Amino acid sequence: QVRLVESGGGLVQAGGSLRLSCVASGSIFSIDAMGWYRQAPGKQHELVARITSGADTNYADSVKDRFTISRDNAKNTLYLQMNNLKPEDTAVYYCYADLDFSGSLVGYWGQGTQVTVSS
Repeated sequence: QVRLVESGGGLVQAGGSLRLSCVASGSIFSIDAMGWYRQAPGKQHELVARITSGADTNYADSVKDRFTISRDNAKNTLYLQMNNLKPEDTAVYYCYADLDFSGSLVGYWGQGTQVTVSS
């Protein structure tokens, strides 16, 4: 069974930084694209950043120049470096991974990690 486990969330003051990690474990043969999503109470599920297996990236406009997504393929780990955090970044952050099983992509989600940014 494949699992994605996020870590690194917490409480931080506005202007501070956090680094989120997401480790994929289990019966993993190959990981295609990975990404970070977030959801705050009363808000819609939002794509934050995405990275392909070839390390091409894209970001939500709201986090451009503040967040950096990266991955360590050898460790099956996804990262999100979050700098200059703002109160509006407060949300539960989820990692996502498309896993390749013999040519078929299957999506997996982590359980989420809470990020709270105080004003």
